[in-house]
Amino acid sequence: MIILASASPRRQELLKIIFDDFEIMPANIDETVRKTIELEQYPEYLAIKKARHIAEKRPVDDLVIGCDTGVFIDNIMLGKPSDTQQAFDMLKMLSGRTHKVITGCSLFYGGQSVNFSEVTEVQFYHLTNAEIEEYVATGEPMDKAGAYGIQQKGALLVKRINGDYFNVVGLPVGALKQHLKHF
Repeated sequence: MIILASASPRRQELLKIIFDDFEIMPANIDETVRKTIELEQYPEYLAIKKARHIAEKRPVDDLVIGCDTGVFIDNIMLGKPSDTQQAFDMLKMLSGRTHKVITGCSLFYGGQSVNFSEVTEVQFYHLTNAEIEEYVATGEPMDKAGAYGIQQKGALLVKRINGDYFNVVGLPVGALKQHLKHF
């Protein structure tokens, strides 16, 4: 059986590109990261924690896939905003600039694990306060790292990307498919 250790509807949709059938088992874990972990390694560290948490509860011949995505700028990791003001502030910080989206993935199967991170650079247009407020008012930013979703209205904020588009959505399907070859 293939298990996705995530409740993200976006990841579920993208995983269907690779697999027709899989189970969803969100890993409700403590997402605290040890201070010794480098900031840009947080997504992979959390992906490993999520996948391991589910793999320990499943038969060894189940394939468990854990993922975590972060948005990084100025040596800061932007998670999901807690309110509309924080969403506005995040988008203001990203306006006119290039940031990194890093998705960490962890695969557990047959007592082995393979872990990797995918990095995509995203450049935003210069946004006015009114443009940011209009986007925040859609409610779309509230459940997304960095306060935007490139696959929806957030696409209007993006000038260009360098790397895997699907990574920005939350699951680097091409890289994942390649890493599955290890099993």
